Amino acid sequence: MASTRTRLRGTRGRAPLRAPHRRPAGRRPHDRSWWQDGILYQVYPRSFADADGDGHGDLRGLRARLGHLARLGVSGLWLNPTCPSADADWGYDVTGYCDVHPDFGTLEDMDALLADAHAAGIRVLLDLVPNHTSDRHPWFQESRASRDNPKADWYVWADPRPDGAPPNNWVSMFGGPAWEFEPRRGQYYLRNFTRNQPDLNWWCEDVRDEFDRILRFWLDRGVDGFRIDVCQAIVKDRGLRDNPPATPEDRANVRLRGQRPAYSMNRPEVHDVLRRWRAICDGYAHRPILLGETNTHDLAGLARYYGAGDELHMAFNFPFMGTPFEAGALREIVERTEAGLPADAQPVWTMSNHDAPRFVSRWCDDDPRKVRVALMLLMALRGTPLLYYGDELGLPDVAVPAAAARDPLAAGTLPGKDGRDPCRTPMPWDASAHYGFGPAGGGAAPWLPTGPRAGRTVADQEADPDSTLQLTRRLIALRAAEPDLRRAPLRFAGAPPGVLVIERGALRVTLNLTDRAQPRGAGKLVLATAPVIGGAIPAWSGAITRRSGA
Repeated sequence: MASTRTRLRGTRGRAPLRAPHRRPAGRRPHDRSWWQDGILYQVYPRSFADADGDGHGDLRGLRARLGHLARLGVSGLWLNPTCPSADADWGYDVTGYCDVHPDFGTLEDMDALLADAHAAGIRVLLDLVPNHTSDRHPWFQESRASRDNPKADWYVWADPRPDGAPPNNWVSMFGGPAWEFEPRRGQYYLRNFTRNQPDLNWWCEDVRDEFDRILRFWLDRGVDGFRIDVCQAIVKDRGLRDNPPATPEDRANVRLRGQRPAYSMNRPEVHDVLRRWRAICDGYAHRPILLGETNTHDLAGLARYYGAGDELHMAFNFPFMGTPFEAGALREIVERTEAGLPADAQPVWTMSNHDAPRFVSRWCDDDPRKVRVALMLLMALRGTPLLYYGDELGLPDVAVPAAAARDPLAAGTLPGKDGRDPCRTPMPWDASAHYGFGPAGGGAAPWLPTGPRAGRTVADQEADPDSTLQLTRRLIALRAAEPDLRRAPLRFAGAPPGVLVIERGALRVTLNLTDRAQPRGAGKLVLATAPVIGGAIPAWSGAITRRSGA
């Protein structure tokens, strides 16, 4: 076999990149109502609800809690990985793509979840992890065995430098070199994350064919689409060139690693893969969608993931999550996003996820006033809002002691980065054992600490008409009832410093991000996060009004 020291290649001499599939002429457009007009909700399955009492959430537990999501008013559900995994990175080190992790149940449990969710009017997106597998995956076990086996080129392999060093300067997103040496092949394999997560070689035709089959396996079962993990990283530079050094102008995460991931990620060929997957989705009558984890802080680059309407349906906006909770900064990032996306592109907005501190802790200092105004901001933006489980309750992070940590990042693998366990702790349902996470009687202790959640459970907030949960429901119901909040263009009106005024058709959303009362403005009050007395909006609160005569 020829060396892959300086160039990645496909197998059996075939063209390294297949011509992208094209959408057949005359195909009807997507039914966009559920993902364009609705609300998405992210569930971390291991932490949502435990039906069998083993301390890990599961699909039967999620099925039993679908009523909460239906009452909330969400239209789509994104599940973090449910496939079998070695759990070195909790589902993101896949050992099999066409089955269900035993901790979560069976394929029959997944089928039942899909049926129940669809009956409740909720679509289901699965997490697709195409960048890497577990090192225990049978594909990798075969690939690492020799340079001439049928799966030899399924992963990114490269020869050492003459002195035995790794083939280039790439660093892992989790810290340290991105290469691990395999004595059986006498080569290094690429792992952009943990050493247990070898990167697949997307220049290999067989890999692309296999993922076509994986998508179809789940779509044939009725799955409504996929969230694509590290979407921007799938294809690597074919020549494995060194990444350029970071500069003082780069964002903190880039400076932390000392280099820009110009060649280890963000390659233009990823768009060929996305067009191919979009063509597969477009061929299904139930119109599944693709939602990309596009962790790029270049808004122009973000726009490219939508293609010409033939790639992703939606791409996550990470610059928004990283923006300070300040009126000027938020306005600037929203306006730049609106200006940079194609005219018909659908933005997706989220404030929390499984990889970052919850917005309640990161933005709001666990101040209930700030939490409520942040939720109103999310629901006021043009595009699709996404709630991370517990956002609707105003949940902050939970302190997880080192002895209870489960995240590989908690081991200090990347200086300056804490583990992600605090944002992944169990959902609090009621005041019973383990806050109702397990079955009646409590079951085993949850896999992560529950933390103090008194007053923050679903049951507590169900009983309180002024709770964060009830406000979130009212905001979602208002979006459903008001076409302007879903589809009208967005513009910012003039406002005092620290105040955002967003106009959506006949509706005006005034968000006071200051410590003093601010004028409400004219119009009929529709909804407020706090009592509005006279013409003033209290500090750290928001109000939605309707123009007179509208």
